[in-house]
Order: sequence, then structure tokens, then C-alpha cells
Amino acid sequence: MLRALSHSHGGGEPAGTLRLDHSGRHLRRKLVTTDQGEKVMVDLPEPVLFADGDRLVLEDGRSIAIVAAEEQLYEVRPGPASPLRHLAWHLGNRHLPAQIDEDRILIQRDHVIRAMLEGLGASVREVVARFQPVHGAYHAHGHDQSHGHHGHGQHHHDHD
Repeated sequence: MLRALSHSHGGGEPAGTLRLDHSGRHLRRKLVTTDQGEKVMVDLPEPVLFADGDRLVLEDGRSIAIVAAEEQLYEVRPGPASPLRHLAWHLGNRHLPAQIDEDRILIQRDHVIRAMLEGLGASVREVVARFQPVHGAYHAHGHDQSHGHHGHGQHHHDHD
């Protein structure tokens, strides 16, 4: 069985791929099976939240590329009375994972949150897409927060 003892943010041609949803990309110690059918024991010194394109580095020096799986999400777009920053604030205030793009926000499906957003004037529709939410520093666990995230200026966490 292959073992992955470290990680990196890209590199050369990977030896394989591992397709995981958002929650599955938070790894420390777990037995996983690559898309090519190889079993890999992930044994990292601390938990890591992997982004699409990050790599598990195998003990033989090869790497496995992490691929963000498509998930059932809501695409949230602003309305006339609900600018994107206003919607982002409401989602952030509830500590919900959110991918904040230039003109939309992607979130995991939750009918209660959908009703709240529509009540605020947002347009919400069901989509299937890769999900790469913005995470605050408290989610970092050794992960480079500038890698692959969007809209940092629109997502602010200040809890006091």
C-alpha cells in the first residue's frame, strides 16, 4: 500500500488523481482509493484542507493530484436590493462554507438558507459544480490561504 506523508501545491505530472468533495478534502489520516484504483494511506502530521490541484506526496516521491468533485450546490446571485457583499455577510455570519466569485456565491444546498436568501431578494438556483469555498485563517492548518481562492476582500471574519 502506498503512503502519503506530506502535501504540496502542484508540481510535475501526477501519478494519479483523487476526486473528493469539499468535506472529503479535509484530510489527516485516512485510507483513500485513487481514481485509478490504488489504495493510499494518508498519514499527515496535521489536518490539511486541500484545494483543487493540490497534491498528496507519496513516500516514493510521486504525487497524487486532488480534484474537486462536482457537488449539488446553490448558485446565489444578487438582486436589486441585495448586493453580493450583503449576501456574503449573511452567509459568513452563519459560518457557512461559500465560494465567493465576482458575480455569484456558491453554497451547499440547504432549503432553510435558500428561503432566507430569497427573502433577502437574491436569485437562487440549483447547480452541479466544483466547490472551492473561501476559508478563514482558523481553517488554514498549514495550507497557503492565497492558493486558489476568490473574493477575499468580500469575505471578512471578525468575531469579537
